[in-house]
Amino acid sequence: GEIAAFEEVLDRSSANGLRAEATGSVFSAERVDSAAAESVGFGIAMIVMIIAFASLVAASLPIVTALFGVGISVSLLTGATALFEMDSSSILLASMIGIAVSIDYSLFIVSRYRHEMNATDDLGHAAGRAVGTAGSSVVFAGMTVVIALVGLRVVDNPLMSMLGYTAALSVVVAVVTALTLLPALLGLLGRRAFALRVPGLRRGDEPDSADSHGARWVRRIAARPVLALVATTAALGVFALPAADLELGMDVATADQKPAIELLGRGFGDGVVGRLVVAVDGSGTSRPESVYRDLAAAIGNLPGVATVAPPQLNADRTGALIVVVPDSGPGTTRTRDLVSDIRGLERSFLDRDGIGFGVAGQTAMMSDLAVALYGALIPYLALVVGLAFLVLMLVFRSLPVPLIATLGFLLSIAATFGATVAVFQKGWFGLVADPEPVISFVPIYLIAILFGLAMDYQVFLVTRMREEYAHGPETDAAAREAVVVGFRHGARVVTSAAFVMVSVFAAFVLLPDTIARTMGFALAIGMVFDAFLIRMIIVPALMTLLGRHAWYLPNWIDRILPDVDIEGRQLEKCDRSAELPQDAVAVRAG
Repeated sequence: GEIAAFEEVLDRSSANGLRAEATGSVFSAERVDSAAAESVGFGIAMIVMIIAFASLVAASLPIVTALFGVGISVSLLTGATALFEMDSSSILLASMIGIAVSIDYSLFIVSRYRHEMNATDDLGHAAGRAVGTAGSSVVFAGMTVVIALVGLRVVDNPLMSMLGYTAALSVVVAVVTALTLLPALLGLLGRRAFALRVPGLRRGDEPDSADSHGARWVRRIAARPVLALVATTAALGVFALPAADLELGMDVATADQKPAIELLGRGFGDGVVGRLVVAVDGSGTSRPESVYRDLAAAIGNLPGVATVAPPQLNADRTGALIVVVPDSGPGTTRTRDLVSDIRGLERSFLDRDGIGFGVAGQTAMMSDLAVALYGALIPYLALVVGLAFLVLMLVFRSLPVPLIATLGFLLSIAATFGATVAVFQKGWFGLVADPEPVISFVPIYLIAILFGLAMDYQVFLVTRMREEYAHGPETDAAAREAVVVGFRHGARVVTSAAFVMVSVFAAFVLLPDTIARTMGFALAIGMVFDAFLIRMIIVPALMTLLGRHAWYLPNWIDRILPDVDIEGRQLEKCDRSAELPQDAVAVRAG
């Protein structure tokens, strides 16, 4: 209400011939309405799933599940604000992630249900097998995302921890709704789940002998795996080049505040919106006023300072505040260096005059956050990659497959960082009117999300390859054919899911919120790199080159690893054992 009243005053001033703009922390804290972006994301997702399933009913099931799940998670998070302090961007990003993974997971289960429904007349059994196979993969995929998000706690920053916890909650809700509400809807609809067919579209459940775009694609890669591998790696390497110039900042002003910041910069300098406050403790000196002036003069002589205000003393003159205006914006490296230089003066003043001081204010806090996150980036990446390797080795019972998956993830992350730096920091292609350093928590949050999604697609694609290889002879020829057959099974649903992810994330670029725009772009381009280049080209190319060696695992590791049976082999044994008594009765009757 107060913001609306203030904006009304600005409008009246503008109508009288003045140009009046506003900025400040109150406007930064104002919640951004993401409904428009979510609607666009849902609309594009619906179109993609209509193409994937050729059925209006089937295409709507993941949307219904996602709406239900996101509604629950946003309600829980909104209610939690009564107990915990929560930034508005936490709920926004949790909503973005919740929509994407909920649609993703539901899409995999519905696709598997269609496959199982064509193999049996018992629709309850088909739904059970869909949840027992694709549902198991959903649990694993959701678990990896949750671990990566909760792992943000290692950064030891309240903002990052809250971002991780809120997004992890939305992922947990997405998994639970996919495993409960969706099977209930499938059971309620039965074969009507694929009703309202759309003429002219492929159903996607054609027999294995039928040709498909996925089969033709993987055969082209299998024919020239080295060329596909080298060309794709080189392309990703080119995208990754700008990542070497990555700078982290914390300019979270929305697009609506940019005009005011521009006016302030033009009239008073870029640093006026990023003032630094130096708090001085002068209780240990006998001549505080003189020392305060000396300190202000020393700060004024530092590079990067525009102006230094006279010290403001407290009542008993044992403390003072010195306001410093940098000559650069609050999110720049130059301002961050100035904060460090001011702190570097403390030792000499403490030794000589017995005074201590610290640099406070939002700009200094954001600068410290950027430095902390930059330092945590490589350790966190190492933690995530190590986790990915161990979990994938457990799932696939192989050493080369986890290595391929994690190296591919590193390559896609580097390319994503490069593209984000090029667009948002360097201003290439003119997509951003005011290039700034990348928001400090975007890279580490990006690693958390893309890690989970990359492993998600790796599991859904390669488990089908593993399943085909396990049912045939352990030869190079059989292993290469398993790559083709497994890819044909999984490619359609993986590409559909990736298109959904890209559309949901890209829709958030439409918002004025800087965090949402940057995260939306980075996640969308990251999904393009990982799903379409790494999983669709590099993974089948390397699997083809390795042949049966792709499934190598030392015996001593094989003995100690538990069998998670993500492919549902135990379900097949249960099915066969359930059929045996009927067969025996038929034999005796004959």
